[in-house]
Amino acid sequence: MYFSVVIPTYNRKPILEKCLQAMEHQVLRGDTQIEGYEIVVVDDGSTDGTVEWLRSEQLPHVKLYEQDHKGAAVARNVGVEKATGDTIIFIDSDLVVLDGFLQHHADALTEHYTSRGNDQVFTYGRVVNTCNFEEPTSEPFKVTDYSQAFFATGNVAISKHWLLKAGLFDTQFTQYGWEDLELGVRLKNLGLTLVKCPAAVGYHWHPPFSLDDLPRLIDVEIQRARMGVVFYQKHPTLDVRMMIQMTWLHRLLWGLLSLGGLLNEKTLKPLLQWLIDQGRPQLSLEIARIFLNWYNVNAVYAAYREQS
Repeated sequence: MYFSVVIPTYNRKPILEKCLQAMEHQVLRGDTQIEGYEIVVVDDGSTDGTVEWLRSEQLPHVKLYEQDHKGAAVARNVGVEKATGDTIIFIDSDLVVLDGFLQHHADALTEHYTSRGNDQVFTYGRVVNTCNFEEPTSEPFKVTDYSQAFFATGNVAISKHWLLKAGLFDTQFTQYGWEDLELGVRLKNLGLTLVKCPAAVGYHWHPPFSLDDLPRLIDVEIQRARMGVVFYQKHPTLDVRMMIQMTWLHRLLWGLLSLGGLLNEKTLKPLLQWLIDQGRPQLSLEIARIFLNWYNVNAVYAAYREQS
């Protein structure tokens, strides 16, 4: 088993440094089934000195590829195509892992390959969200970190040939969101199953929430809504409608919780800032998600009307 760890990146140099240092210091057992590993970094047109730093550092496992800014789907496809390993691990460039990360994925894959007699499985590691830049791996797992995603590229390992057979990521997804879950639908249709691997934990860093983030977060929700409609047009099922929040239930839920949009970034600003000032930026963000979801639901229906 030879791993190719595919990492797309765009203007994330400070946390990418921590990500790659952690990947370079993996500890493998003496009897490991891992023959070796490479780290395939695809820079998506960064302008923050990422490429220059990568070229100047001693990172023996890293192979760097560059492209103009085309998005994560294209970058991951390039990474898979350039990868020499038989097994692909996708992580994001703002994820910091523990030293047993690769070994845990390898053990889980081997166990299920053996018990099933085939490799129609992929492993999904645990992702813990944190805003602790100095010590991201000190963050405990929280209820809000739980994910029901079938295939998410934050921390997943899969045999390369299944990705090729499924057709890789759809490059129609040019904005934020859904390209990994859409590929997951195609992988599920090929008969692959998900195996949780909580021991292969990754710590997903993001800066502490501030009110200055709100315009960007609103824009992300609108982008995610547009890409959600692309997802639904490819797979017009109830499951996908539920995922992208294009149902009357979601309109009712977020409409009620936001009082039809009356609770928004303007009216909730004092409360959100007070929570931030009290040292509770994560709670402030969770409350903001009420109106962010209302933006998303409305944008989904608007995008669907435009494209119908």
